Amino acid sequence: MLSDEERRRCAEDLLRAARERKPIPQPSRTFPGLQIEDAYRIQDLWVQARIEGGARMVGHKIGLTSRAMQVASKMTEPDYGRILDDALYNDGAQIRAEAFLKPRLEVELAFIMGEDLEGPGTRIYDVMRATEFVVPALEIIDYRTEVPRAITDTIADNAAFGAIVVGGRPIRPMDADIRWVGATLSRNGLIEESGVSAAVMGHPAAGIAWLVNKLHAVDAKLEKGQIVLSGSFTRPVDVKAGDVIHADYGPLGAIGVSFH
Repeated sequence: MLSDEERRRCAEDLLRAARERKPIPQPSRTFPGLQIEDAYRIQDLWVQARIEGGARMVGHKIGLTSRAMQVASKMTEPDYGRILDDALYNDGAQIRAEAFLKPRLEVELAFIMGEDLEGPGTRIYDVMRATEFVVPALEIIDYRTEVPRAITDTIADNAAFGAIVVGGRPIRPMDADIRWVGATLSRNGLIEESGVSAAVMGHPAAGIAWLVNKLHAVDAKLEKGQIVLSGSFTRPVDVKAGDVIHADYGPLGAIGVSFH
């Protein structure tokens, strides 16, 4: 375990990396005693500093929702981070690539909470009942640390959250079988990835139920109006200045953004 001072120093290092657009050495190397509990506390400090700087927390993201990613990260469960309002884009946005270190895109669904939801014992049907809308979303992931990364590095780094883009057609959670939402992700007119939402833990609401129960352990909950990214159902695609992105969700519409 780390001391409070070491946690503070680590959070400051990550904030500096984001500000200067330069990756830092892995926190797990700089602070060899770093554990998962430390990593989440560092994330808390990171978010607190961003809020003190004028940002507002608007939701959560869930990562490592696929078995393949968990095996690669030597984890047995997902991780989570926070979504801030200054990293929220709409369909059609022109996004500055230089605002990130090395941006990559993932195809996801976002749940918009219609009521507060807290654990323990939260299940998929509780999530569905508490959700007002489900909307197509893209997550821009961005690491502020060098490779190779331990899971503690990623968690401390706000679960590699960079930004979120929402668009397409909002649906109520019972208006479609959200296990079988399919999507393709095109970059400059070429389809780079495709997937189906059941790849997220068998059901995209399963990760959100996991998150609610994890938040309960730290006296937190999901709140009405918050956005929750449920996890990617495609592999990440690298993007750079000049790229035009189109994500087609079929009946749920599409999202288009460009990077400059």
